Amino acid sequence: MAKNELNAREAFNKILSSMEAHHEVMKNALPMIASENVPSPVVREALASDFGNRYAEGWVGERVYAGCRYLDEVEAIAIELGKKLFHAEFIDVRPVSGVFANLAAFSAFANPGDLVLSCTIPTGGHISHAKKTLGGTAGAIRDLDVQNYPFDEENFNIDVDKTISLVKELDSKGKKPKIFILGASVFLFPHPVKEIVELAKTYDSKVLYDGAHVAGLIAGGIFQDPLGEGADIFTMSTHKTLAGPQHGTIASWSKYSESIKRVVFPGLSSNHHLHAVAGVAIAFAEALEFYHEYARNIVTNSKTLGQALYERGINVLYEKKGFTDSHMLLIDVTKYGNGFEIEKKLEKCNIIVNRNLLPYDKRMGRDYRAPGGIRIGTQELTRLGMGKSEMVEIADLMKSVIIDDSDPEKIRSKVAELRKNFQKVKYCFSSIHDAYDYIKIR
Repeated sequence: MAKNELNAREAFNKILSSMEAHHEVMKNALPMIASENVPSPVVREALASDFGNRYAEGWVGERVYAGCRYLDEVEAIAIELGKKLFHAEFIDVRPVSGVFANLAAFSAFANPGDLVLSCTIPTGGHISHAKKTLGGTAGAIRDLDVQNYPFDEENFNIDVDKTISLVKELDSKGKKPKIFILGASVFLFPHPVKEIVELAKTYDSKVLYDGAHVAGLIAGGIFQDPLGEGADIFTMSTHKTLAGPQHGTIASWSKYSESIKRVVFPGLSSNHHLHAVAGVAIAFAEALEFYHEYARNIVTNSKTLGQALYERGINVLYEKKGFTDSHMLLIDVTKYGNGFEIEKKLEKCNIIVNRNLLPYDKRMGRDYRAPGGIRIGTQELTRLGMGKSEMVEIADLMKSVIIDDSDPEKIRSKVAELRKNFQKVKYCFSSIHDAYDYIKIR
């Protein structure tokens, strides 16, 4: 064995110590990455259950494995709860992620070479919507011809009029879109679902709404209702604003159910992670019970934080539109450094955010490695019980880091003091354990 090579026991102990250390950091940090959240202790219980060791290939009641009685019961409950939450006729909770759900939709509704429309990554589009040259799921994996929407930077949204003109131009060249992809990973304001649905009808196209980021807001009855506004399929991650386990779900209409089911299994999956399905079922129940309040508090906190940061000289974008209608804010930090530099400065102070491209970064010669912005979300802090006054305190802390270049050790101490009274998960049925307790079962 090489001198510095870990043996099995050393590696085992290192893994455990690293996991426990991570939990200690999270207890004293401000987690503000917009694509993350903290699940309830009951969801964590589901993830630790024996469900995770089992298979249940096929549809509920039609499995090709024995021993699925209780797995079927839980998955059937998840389906029924999902229908209520998202006003859907059909729910499939088998996708193991949001990207998986998107790939299933691409496979059900389009063939390789077909034309689809989506947002660019700098204007909020997700990598799963992207072109082949970028390694995107739509382009590189499904081999779809990805064209991008004209974008209204001033309002941070799809430009419907210019999109109509673009589609007419494409049609004149013999290229009709098969799918209009809506939704984004920087999703500040509702997308024009009704308008795009009307356009799609002209070309007998489908409308896919990727609600990975805003599913919890939609479950809470705010932001928008994609299926109610006419979308054909609504894909989602289940862990962001929905605050469940990391998994995926597809919501749609009965007329598409068989096509979707056949793509998900046997086309794209075998085992679909039954412990996560149980966690999704619990998260759906929590959403039905608590998210009308939770979702509204998320958006209130986002707007409050955006205003407080703006008043302290930090360039939160879209002030004229109230900064956001969702859980996230987009901030131009180029006055003080690039997004990578600011991300790392904040991380040293236990304020966890991520660098992010701005809509105009490409024109400025910037890329994802050192973009002009950061993206922050309030969904996790809201789930810990924080409100407007805490958002103002957080704005003060961020100003101290970004503008005043304060001592990281002093800021870390202030962050820990702020977090001291916010250790429980709210908006759930049971929260005996603290949010970031490291629970040993070995």
